[in-house]
Amino acid sequence: MEQFRTVIKSFGVSSGGEPVSSVVLDNGIISCEVLSFGATIRSLLVPDGAGGRRDIVLGYDTLREYETHDGYLGATVGRFANRIAKGRFTLNGTTYTLAANDGENHLHGGVRGFSHRIWTIARVEPDKVTLSLLSEDEDEGYPGNLVVHVTYALIGSALVIHYEAVSDSDTICSLTNHSYFKLSGHSSGIVSDQEVMVNAERYTPNTADSIPLGTLCNVEGTPMDLRVYTPIGAHLDDEFEQIKQARGYDHNYEIIGNCGELRHAASARSKVSGIKMKVDTTLPGIQLYTANFLSKRKGKHNGLYDRNHAFCLETQFYPDSPNQSAFLSPLLRSGEIYSHTTMFSFSVTP
Repeated sequence: MEQFRTVIKSFGVSSGGEPVSSVVLDNGIISCEVLSFGATIRSLLVPDGAGGRRDIVLGYDTLREYETHDGYLGATVGRFANRIAKGRFTLNGTTYTLAANDGENHLHGGVRGFSHRIWTIARVEPDKVTLSLLSEDEDEGYPGNLVVHVTYALIGSALVIHYEAVSDSDTICSLTNHSYFKLSGHSSGIVSDQEVMVNAERYTPNTADSIPLGTLCNVEGTPMDLRVYTPIGAHLDDEFEQIKQARGYDHNYEIIGNCGELRHAASARSKVSGIKMKVDTTLPGIQLYTANFLSKRKGKHNGLYDRNHAFCLETQFYPDSPNQSAFLSPLLRSGEIYSHTTMFSFSVTP
């Protein structure tokens, strides 16, 4: 039975002198803490097989750690999630140059993308919080004044994230949440024994610097085939070029079904905690990332985080899709509404 409780409190002051708030939503089943810094999920408590609740996302105790550490832990990333090759794209005959913050490529919105901005808490209700952000024309090189709203809502044992955006000029847009999941508990070590399933028959193979080659390859007969539950660590050391060059999984999958329809994208489970997570989305793709480049660091409550200590399931438009004609376009026309939903549902396995 849902019993709602909402707590709003300070989470400190940014290095730029701006106050940052924390909003905790709790319906008696699950609890989610969201920061106005980066519209970030800091904690997510869900029921486990022992009758308690476990925090299953990585996070930090202080604002300064969010400001200075890499990894985008729990953040909303944009204006374009994932990579854009050589930090440029052409729209309506004009070439736009973006920050090259990942080698020669553009990653997760640039040097100061949405993940490192202070969002406005626009509305708080017992079961949801909406945060908003204005990304001005030429922000990180992108065209158009873009107004973004992200809503986190608790519905029973599910966390639903709804993204909306509108621009006064044609632009590109792909928003995602970059939570690092660890279903046995945020500080429980490596996730090799946790199992993941991705509802996809094809994926986008990458170059050595994680830019899609522009093709879609069948997963059949390769370590990329995750259509049935597979331990995350089963293929991390395989002599398969795509796995070797990424040091694990860092790949986009083509979700079965139509973009715009809420459908099953992926699932994961932990036999240790008994927690099962199902991901549904209206977006076309999902990126599985096994924290291959997460460096050793202290997390919440003195937890230790390191390489392969978590996994991400980032719903998105395909990486580099502004430059890849074979991929579904992330173009957002002036005045049109970008509207997409991702739902994380939780249950306890028998």
